Amino acid sequence: MGTKTAAETAAEPKIEDKKADLAGSAPTEDTAAAPAAEPATTPAPAAEPAAADTDETAAEETPVADADAVDAADPAGDGGQAPSPVGQGAGAVVAAALGVVSLSGGWLGTVASAREQLIGQLRTSTSASVATQIKEVYGDAWHTTALWAGVFALAAVIVGVVVLVRPAFGAARAPQTPWIKSVAWAGVVLGVVGLLLAVLKYTDALLALPSA
Repeated sequence: MGTKTAAETAAEPKIEDKKADLAGSAPTEDTAAAPAAEPATTPAPAAEPAAADTDETAAEETPVADADAVDAADPAGDGGQAPSPVGQGAGAVVAAALGVVSLSGGWLGTVASAREQLIGQLRTSTSASVATQIKEVYGDAWHTTALWAGVFALAAVIVGVVVLVRPAFGAARAPQTPWIKSVAWAGVVLGVVGLLLAVLKYTDALLALPSA
């Protein structure tokens, strides 16, 4: 058993050659790991389509934003610049202010009334009747106050109406701002009320002179 036969001795080189062939044909760890690592880096170019999609989306959104800006600057689309609402806004505020002043007559009406009262005192003699003194000293002064209140009221109505109808004439292309309409309508309403009160006071239908 301890000695090898000639056949066994001859077979040993063949076995060694087969082991060497198997070892040479088996892939090493580095060789096997290399192909496995390559697929991990190949999907990197997939980021390029995403960037391209982003550029296309930005290119599509930019004309829309530009178109909105153009529409805001030129609502009529005729290439002209939309008028500034500053003038209309100022007119609406002036109409409302005139309407408020028309309800009281304002400082100008007070001065005119005091002047008329002084004139009446100078022209009326002490021997005049009470009815004459009341009319000359107080009646004319009150009528003057009502007259100036009516002037302010009429001005408020005219300015308010002009502001409201302004978009229908000229080169108005932008819609009128809501607050301008509201303030202008307030001026018109106050003007109408002030004008009505002025007419009633001037004709002695309201707050008439006392009878002597």
